[in-house]
Amino acid sequence: MTQDDPLADLLARAAAHLSAEPPGDSAPTANPRGDHDLDGLAAAVVPERPHRRAAVLVPVLPRADGLHVLFTVRAAHLRDHSGQIAFPGGKIDADDASPAHAALREAREEVGLVAEAIRVLGYLDPYLSATGFLVLPVLGLVDPRADLTLNPDEVAATFEVPLSHLLDPNQRRIESAVWRGRQRRYYAITYGEFRIWGVTAGIVNNLRERLFP
Repeated sequence: MTQDDPLADLLARAAAHLSAEPPGDSAPTANPRGDHDLDGLAAAVVPERPHRRAAVLVPVLPRADGLHVLFTVRAAHLRDHSGQIAFPGGKIDADDASPAHAALREAREEVGLVAEAIRVLGYLDPYLSATGFLVLPVLGLVDPRADLTLNPDEVAATFEVPLSHLLDPNQRRIESAVWRGRQRRYYAITYGEFRIWGVTAGIVNNLRERLFP
């Protein structure tokens, strides 16, 4: 991002490098990225099809001190991924017109962001989770005046991270842990008290790859 006008730079890079349409089955990105990329060809275990489709919004907000990205902290009582850091999003329903529509719907349900306050900038690469969810991330520019109303059934809190911090490769590391009897590797990013890891950090990594090919 250029220091003179980071918003203009983001918009130009998104227009040049992101697709306005979700990738089809024959697109190169239809062979999805995922944490399995970090395991190496010999050790990688890719979840079998059919994958469960989901979409998330990667919300960028212009602030006086630069661009920031909004994250959620999932509610502690949730069955899956409780307390973890995520982007607003969830499963794509049959009546969703597109993955972007699903991401915007989930953003409204989870944090109260209305679609009118979001400008969709394009799709990142699909990201396949180890649990078999095929996540389509949608980059969106959010009106900084938009109000948030958190759904306590799903979201415990929100916080923002400067986009410059997320794009800095020195802030991103690869960690490993045993999951279901296997050693798995994943991206992790720390910002203050917050630790962003797994699928969410993988999507952040892909954001940098796409904006700076």
